Amino acid sequence: MREVIDYYDYLIDEGNDPVYDSAPLREYMDKWDGQSFIDKMQLDNTKSVFEIGVGTGRLAVRIAHLCRSFTGIDFSQKTIKKARINIPLSNVNLICDDFLSYKFESKFDVIYSSLTFMHIENKIGAISKVADLLNDNGRFILSIDKNRDAFINYGSRTIKIYPDDPAEIPQYMNSAGLIIYEMYETEHAYIFSAGKG
Repeated sequence: MREVIDYYDYLIDEGNDPVYDSAPLREYMDKWDGQSFIDKMQLDNTKSVFEIGVGTGRLAVRIAHLCRSFTGIDFSQKTIKKARINIPLSNVNLICDDFLSYKFESKFDVIYSSLTFMHIENKIGAISKVADLLNDNGRFILSIDKNRDAFINYGSRTIKIYPDDPAEIPQYMNSAGLIIYEMYETEHAYIFSAGKG
């Protein structure tokens, strides 16, 4: 995990903040988690929302103002510090920690994650924890990358990842007690909408 934290810290040091991506790059990223991904959350001002892998807030800036409360977790202190600047709302709580080991004190109506599960080796553990953290009738929206390489090469840096298998994700969700409402694919991602009840 240290190499992944270092990678995201380096991005911040280099001035890379996806919240301020150019319009063409934002349109490119929408192929993983665009408006249809957000629409699956069925957000309103009564919902508590949690993002796994909030980063600097690329998605959170589009979501936090649409819900009652927003919580995000990430293991890079530098990205969380940047996210606190990018999302200066009173309903936002940002946590710097590892999702799998962090002890949460509340549950959520909506949990989502995009391009983060590739950093999690214990996928069944992560999905089981999501199920435990969801309120009754809660929703889980997950976007996984179609890339199946075991490493991502960023020029001078290479980080190990744990590619997601779209055939295994439904099995993990079912064994965690989640009901899959929908699975669809985009050019670069598989997107799952699931929930409790």
